[in-house]
Amino acid sequence: MCRNIRTLHNFEPAATDEEIHAAALQYVRKVSGLPHPSITDEEAFERAVGEIAAATARLLSSLRARTAVRTREGERERARRRGLRRFERQS
Repeated sequence: MCRNIRTLHNFEPAATDEEIHAAALQYVRKVSGLPHPSITDEEAFERAVGEIAAATARLLSSLRARTAVRTREGERERARRRGLRRFERQS
């Protein structure tokens, strides 16, 4: 589950509310051990997602970058090259 949480800091354009919410949802799923909450737990589950998303947004807005700003396209290209190198070593 947590594999889907991506780094959100130091990107241009900045992380969207949807990306922050998705990361918060994955975190709550992992911590609770529940991919989908029961009806009785749904309110607590959604409240936790909202609180974590808000805390994440505050964190991201207060962090200062120490390196050059990254782009999502550049990161995808780096991941693609890593995958190609890994595949070449296995062949």
